[in-house]
Amino acid sequence: MADYKILWADDEVDLLKPLVIFLERKGFEVHTVTNGLDALDKVEKYNYDVIFLDENMPGLSGLETLSRIKEKKSDVPVVMITKSEEEHLMEDAIGSKIADYLIKPVNPNQILLSVKKLLDNKRLISEKTTMNYQQEFRSIAMAFMDKMDFNEWKTIYKKLVFWELELEKSKESTMYEVFENQKKEANHNFADFIKKNYLDFVQGKNPKAPLMSKDLLRKKVFPHVSDNTPVVFLLIDNLRYDQWKIIRPLLSDHYDIEEEDIYLSILPTTTQYCRNAIFSGMMPLDIEKKFPKLWSNDEDEGGKNMHEETFLTEHIKYALRNKKFNYSKITNLEGGKNLAEQITNLIQSDLTVIVYNFVDALSHARTDVSLVRELSDDEAAYRSVTRSWFEHSPLLEALKKAAEKKIKLIISTDHGSVKVKDPIKIIGDKNTNTNLRYKQGKNLNYNSKEVFEIKNPEAALLPKLHISSGFVFADQQKFFAYPNNYNYYVNYYKDTIQHGGISLEEMMIPVITLKSK
Repeated sequence: MADYKILWADDEVDLLKPLVIFLERKGFEVHTVTNGLDALDKVEKYNYDVIFLDENMPGLSGLETLSRIKEKKSDVPVVMITKSEEEHLMEDAIGSKIADYLIKPVNPNQILLSVKKLLDNKRLISEKTTMNYQQEFRSIAMAFMDKMDFNEWKTIYKKLVFWELELEKSKESTMYEVFENQKKEANHNFADFIKKNYLDFVQGKNPKAPLMSKDLLRKKVFPHVSDNTPVVFLLIDNLRYDQWKIIRPLLSDHYDIEEEDIYLSILPTTTQYCRNAIFSGMMPLDIEKKFPKLWSNDEDEGGKNMHEETFLTEHIKYALRNKKFNYSKITNLEGGKNLAEQITNLIQSDLTVIVYNFVDALSHARTDVSLVRELSDDEAAYRSVTRSWFEHSPLLEALKKAAEKKIKLIISTDHGSVKVKDPIKIIGDKNTNTNLRYKQGKNLNYNSKEVFEIKNPEAALLPKLHISSGFVFADQQKFFAYPNNYNYYVNYYKDTIQHGGISLEEMMIPVITLKSK
């Protein structure tokens, strides 16, 4: 504690001598002054870790002194001490960004607690976080030894995201390393879970099959559509569960959360397959059969989800019959601004569906644009960029306006994404698709032990391009690389954000139900 300096400004400082001695015995260096002007002089000369400031001093009042201290050194924590409990004084002090507030007479333990809270807060939180995670680590590790169903995987994934964010805040690098290894083990086990159960899930053979993409609207959105409250379904493309947790506080003043759930994305975890399945309420093979002219396969040119509004219209016509709905797809800033301006008109419909494409564009830009890659170098930075975008976006402005009209809001996405690290070699012909996390084609050459292979796409309710074509999926943090220019290819794509394969981040999808406050 000897390196910590405390300034105490009080016109009755002589009466505080026992408290000063108490702090000095605890190892603090304490400077005392009797008025605001002397306090400001001291602040000019020294860098204090904490300032105790009496509210009622001759000359400059405590609040005036506080204001001037903040002008000089805005980051120093100030504890206001007063004899008065008047509400307006507390409000003024809090509004001036005090760190703590104490009422006279104060005792030594109050002072010590205040100091420790301010100076040791981060250390104490870090130590507590580390200890708590160590306990949780064991319970998660034990869970991996059991045969888990999807609901148990949801619980595990929520815990992993919680601890990732907590350990990130604590800045405890050693324990974060331990966490990353556990998360890697979790993804290994989750991949095994998917490989064993996926075909049964999509074919309806498993009674414990999770909610999946094609049933998202029917189970999570349509039941809320009524004549009383407008419903907004917001699909933020490529929004992971951890990214949702980061932006959630920005909505807390305007919405209450009714349910925070997770569903399972279909494979491949790309917009072409997942979002079309969401809006049509069908698996890709069934979409191709019902809309042969609208479904685009990997070999087809042009956009792969150009007809989602048509799919949605047919789905709603069947499921909701006479309900009014509208659909908006936002792909740029101008579109976002128009949405914010028009939102109060849009939500007069029974159901408003909004697709907002920023997070997906961010993940692609992170691969292709070096500056974006630097700004979101690791997972924490990637989350931070997402939060910063949302905080300053016209989307948040639109949601705030919508909240004033009393709506039901469901936020979800079509798939997530994962940071890839481990290359696996594959050989395919010129028609093989370019996605790094899954490949579809004929005569693919790969090590079957390194992938999840679906030799008969129709078994996974996926369209079949050729008689001999199948799908292979990369799991965990793997990505496909061709032998040609292998080293260049690997170095370019390693540590980029990708989607299409099997991981907790790509397949465990948030779906949140909120209502206006």
